[in-house]
Amino acid sequence: MSDLEPETSHRSRLSRRAVALIVSGSATLVLVGVAFLLPVPFVKLAPGPTFNVIGDAEGQPVISIDGAETFPVTGSLEMTTVRESGGPRGGLTFIDAFASWFDPQDAVVPRELIYPDDVSGEDEKARQAALFSTSKADAIAAALNYLELPLTSEVIAKIVYPDAPADGIFEAGDQIRSLDGAEVKEPRQVSEAIQGSPAGTEFTFDIRRLGVDSSITVTSADNPEKPGTPFIGIVVGEVFAAEFDIDFTLADIGGPSAGLVFAAGIVDKLTPDDLTAGKTVAGTGTITPEGEIGSIGGIRQKLAGARNDGAELFLMPATHCAEAEGHIPDGLTVAPVKTLTEAIDAIKEWRSGGSVAQCPTPQ
Repeated sequence: MSDLEPETSHRSRLSRRAVALIVSGSATLVLVGVAFLLPVPFVKLAPGPTFNVIGDAEGQPVISIDGAETFPVTGSLEMTTVRESGGPRGGLTFIDAFASWFDPQDAVVPRELIYPDDVSGEDEKARQAALFSTSKADAIAAALNYLELPLTSEVIAKIVYPDAPADGIFEAGDQIRSLDGAEVKEPRQVSEAIQGSPAGTEFTFDIRRLGVDSSITVTSADNPEKPGTPFIGIVVGEVFAAEFDIDFTLADIGGPSAGLVFAAGIVDKLTPDDLTAGKTVAGTGTITPEGEIGSIGGIRQKLAGARNDGAELFLMPATHCAEAEGHIPDGLTVAPVKTLTEAIDAIKEWRSGGSVAQCPTPQ
């Protein structure tokens, strides 16, 4: 039996070594698998859904006009969006990012190129809601200026900060009509009233939200970022409005890039000329009350999303010509525009079978 003992001992050592290698390898695989599922400091941009602003969403008109004559519209005027993963709201894993590098419609960029490190998901949500609210007001002003119709001014809540006293009571875009029974004509009336009363004071606001009037109450608190200063957690601003009701029913959309298509949609509904005439037009761009069109983010994803949903003409801020080069889908005509007037003219020209202006050829 003694001559068998060394072989048995050797096999025992091999067995222990094999077990150790298996355990070590398994642990490594688990760690690698976990690493693949951990969030990465990148933001993925992909084509998002489109919304027909002259049509309905969930059974309601996207643009609702009351108190003025409107006209029938046909076709689609599509607002384009970008689906974002990662950023302040997290959710982008290594696997998601890696897969996106092989999809020409997607883009993956370092988080810091878009968001500062100290921006939280709630902060970003509030900022995007404020930008969207401002874009709607600017679209109304641009459309009515184009139509040479009169405008009035409104005081609105532009931003509602998360975890502030007004959070869950106010919404970005709420029109503030009165405060404690006094008509509100200027934004400073709100800040002066709140900061001129001790923290813990209850304020009653009469507001208009999506065309519906209501009364809300908010109790002020001490501002944690400015101790000794009462606040309720809203930023108040002044915007232009129509003398009749124009409301937008889309929810959970953020950012300022819908301004151009919202303005074109309002023009379409308020004029007898059927702008799209049964065709599908899409677009993107910020807009000022004077009708000037500005740049946006994710132009390549919006071009792809528009064509994916059947658009034939795309209205694009002229500043994006270089970025869009080589990324225009087959079958999509792109009209670079600088103003609302140029955008409306481009739709009419294209609709009638004419040619629209193109981006200049790079030298």
